[in-house]
Amino acid sequence: MKHLVLSAMTVSVMAMSGLANAAEPFVAGKDYTVLSNPGKVEKPGMIEVREFFWYGCPHCYRLEPYVASWLASKPANINFVRSPAAMNPVWEQNARGYYAVDLMGLTNKVHKPLFDAIHQKNQRLFDQKSLANFYQGYGVDSNKFNAMFNSFAVSGKIAQSKQLAQAYQLDGVPALVVNGKYVVKGEDQKVIQVVNYLINKERALVKKPAPAKK
Repeated sequence: MKHLVLSAMTVSVMAMSGLANAAEPFVAGKDYTVLSNPGKVEKPGMIEVREFFWYGCPHCYRLEPYVASWLASKPANINFVRSPAAMNPVWEQNARGYYAVDLMGLTNKVHKPLFDAIHQKNQRLFDQKSLANFYQGYGVDSNKFNAMFNSFAVSGKIAQSKQLAQAYQLDGVPALVVNGKYVVKGEDQKVIQVVNYLINKERALVKKPAPAKK
């Protein structure tokens, strides 16, 4: 009888564990990191997903198709922000190039081609001169690009990128930060699944409006 009771208890514990896992498919500390000091989002009222990346990073390149696919169908109330990491001098060159082009409104035109040129064609596009020449091939005015590269506006964006990377305790890329609270790392479809899970988690935290008094 004792063995039967122990067996029943074991089955019960396993069943409860299975239900918990089914309810929470991703686990903090394993699939994502919870930040001890959440950061401010760019657009209050919208759930933010901020991607930190470097064009020369092979892991970022492998993640890019999944991010692009997610962007094509993401809800309108999700604010997606790209933050090119500027965590060392080489990365900063690419980050400056990104922001210079972004301020000209041409990011969508050159984002994927630059990734492809580096990782498929082995082009070393990691400094101002090579980036200006590359972007010029996609219709970017090189004079405007060079003027923007070290401008006050771009330097401000670089400072913000560095500050956020430090605040979010990032030690590498790619990294997606959800609503300033959670950091997700990886290079495959699971990253997007975890991001969607955390988005839903944030939505659930939003308080429902109190019912109107009769």
